[in-house]
Amino acid sequence: MQFINKNTFLNKINIEQDNKMLLKTNFVKFLGITVDNTLSWKQHIDTVTPNLNEACYTVRRSKLHLSNDALKMVYYAFFALTNVL
Repeated sequence: MQFINKNTFLNKINIEQDNKMLLKTNFVKFLGITVDNTLSWKQHIDTVTPNLNEACYTVRRSKLHLSNDALKMVYYAFFALTNVL
């Protein structure tokens, strides 16, 4: 990945490994965080938001039926998985 400034144009750089051209990408997932080529948080936020919405919905719906200890387990399970995904 070639990092760029938001106000600059991307230079055409070709990188080869074992006589094969490496594909360019605008973002990559590294250690659970989505990093884009401008080092902004937008791609990561767009990736994590649906998972967090699902977790919040599940906890909210479950609070009528589960004890506080069970709700804590659901909470930690969802948010631990969200950070890994």
